[in-house]
Amino acid sequence: QVQLVESGGGLVQAGGSLRLSCVTSGRSFGLYNVGWFRQASGKEREFVATIRWDESSTRYADPVKGRFIISRDGANTVHLRMNSLKPEDTAVYYCAASRGVITTTPSVDYWGQGTQVTVST
Repeated sequence: QVQLVESGGGLVQAGGSLRLSCVTSGRSFGLYNVGWFRQASGKEREFVATIRWDESSTRYADPVKGRFIISRDGANTVHLRMNSLKPEDTAVYYCAASRGVITTTPSVDYWGQGTQVTVST
């Protein structure tokens, strides 16, 4: 069982930055690929970014390419650095883990509880 806990969300002005963190409790990420999804009010949950378990590759959704950076920090933590934030980035951000490739919600084995990010104009 992998338990994921997100933190770092909040309210920020457009153009600002935030860093989200996802920490596992009880065990390390090990061979799990880790990713971030987001869900805006009234919309479906969508893929944001993922990092392979061995950090050999990362992948980003087109709307966040060049602005967001996903990274590992030791065996138990993954960060999502979000720069140049836009109002359309407002959503609940979820950490996800899977033994497989993480780019769609059905591919996720474990979810965190989510953290709210609100970007004001």
